[in-house]
Amino acid sequence: MEPGQTVHRNTVELETIRANSVYEDNNQGQKRADKGENDDLDYTKRAQWLRAAVLGANDGLITTASLMMGVGAVKQDVKAMILTGFAGLVAAACSMAIGDPIQAAFASALAVAVGAVVPLLAALSVKNHKVRLGVVPAAVTVALVVFGWLGAYLGKAPILRASLRVLLGGWFAMGITFGLTKLIGSHGL
Repeated sequence: MEPGQTVHRNTVELETIRANSVYEDNNQGQKRADKGENDDLDYTKRAQWLRAAVLGANDGLITTASLMMGVGAVKQDVKAMILTGFAGLVAAACSMAIGDPIQAAFASALAVAVGAVVPLLAALSVKNHKVRLGVVPAAVTVALVVFGWLGAYLGKAPILRASLRVLLGGWFAMGITFGLTKLIGSHGL
């Protein structure tokens, strides 16, 4: 092979390599763009799913805490309060799970249970009835703020407003349940 032919062949090979490299770069760029699009889409779906989980946990938290505070308004027995909370956990988890397909049903039930555990653990940690009636709402208040913040963050909502709404709604539910149960219980029903 003559020197001119070798240079020509090397030039052709180099141009082929460059062309393939440009093609690969373009192809990789498109794959990254596609992947970025899918990452955004996956993040959006994941954020929606996580927000739904936070809302489920919030439901479990408020339902269970409200039931426990209602029973605590008329019974000093920690066992009655815990059993009521546990019954509320099971009922709320089943209620959330009933309308969903199997995987979503499990996720809903789990989210509710996570929220419901907060007032149950708070009540279990205190023997004195009056102290328990303060500790349960205090623990629930912390969880309401956290769940409100997390739900707002995932839903891209104003964090302060959403956190306050969740907090005030939870306080209202516990207060109204406590007050009405106390009123009805004091009249011997």
